[in-house]
Amino acid sequence: MATVTYILRKGQPLTEEQKAELEALKKMSDEDIIYDEDCPKLTDEQLKKFRRVNPRRKDKAVG
Repeated sequence: MATVTYILRKGQPLTEEQKAELEALKKMSDEDIIYDEDCPKLTDEQLKKFRRVNPRRKDKAVG
């Protein structure tokens, strides 16, 4: 099962709606995900635009 991670900024409490969404995601199994709707497949053209970046570098990859 995949793990969903959220990075929250300090001092920014979750709303009730966000808490409910996280609870629903915790209960969701992989079989509950409809990948074609929730995560559409990337085209070859989109995949060609990806490039590997070093997360420790200050200059992040953009577009």
